[in-house]
Amino acid sequence: MAVLHKIKAYLYDNLLTKDKPSDFIARTASERSLNVKQICEEAAGRGGADVSAAAMEHATELFLKEMAYQLCDGFSVNTGYFTASVTIKGVFDSPTENFNPRKQNLIFRFAQGDRLRAEIKNIEVNILGVADTAAIILQVEDKKSGTINDLLTPGRNLKIIGQKIKIAGDNPTNGIVFVNIDTAVSTPVPSDDIVVNNPSEVLVIIPDMDVGTYRLEITTQYTSGSLLKEPRTAVFDKELTVIA
Repeated sequence: MAVLHKIKAYLYDNLLTKDKPSDFIARTASERSLNVKQICEEAAGRGGADVSAAAMEHATELFLKEMAYQLCDGFSVNTGYFTASVTIKGVFDSPTENFNPRKQNLIFRFAQGDRLRAEIKNIEVNILGVADTAAIILQVEDKKSGTINDLLTPGRNLKIIGQKIKIAGDNPTNGIVFVNIDTAVSTPVPSDDIVVNNPSEVLVIIPDMDVGTYRLEITTQYTSGSLLKEPRTAVFDKELTVIA
């Protein structure tokens, strides 16, 4: 069968299975994140669409807006390529308890559909070897919502898993910040709100931040057995969201 797509990936120590210290996980070496406009331009450029990129983008935005509207009314969506639904996360202590957004959360969940799953057989994966990484953030968990690599709940704990992410050194730039994607405003985590500070796991109290999308950055001089002369910054490759 002809290979239509190729994905490159590096191997990283698997920090989530402490009973197997020698196993690895693979992370794709993604070149960049594409938005709706860029995808439509790519489709029009390679002949994957019989309309202009602008027309395709307009229709896609209309579809996504209507899909979001229907999801907010409690409908599930199955596009063939992915499924989507809204779920309620949290505990209700009695049969008469009402929904309280401070205690329970609404979360949109997406999963691969049959059409996208069928494309897996057309993908070739090339493992490029073990990544030579200085510091990397592999996963974050918002302890309040229980979501992985998704939500941020100000005032609650965020568990950060990675390699060489311990905050160490006296450089004033060392620390953990959340950068608003739209405004570029950085919100630092106060040093006394870093609850756990280990090389592969850091637990922090999420600072007070406005609703929006954020990028997580960790700057440290830590390295195995010593300190670096200059700090280095690990940037998480997934965007995190503060919701109302």
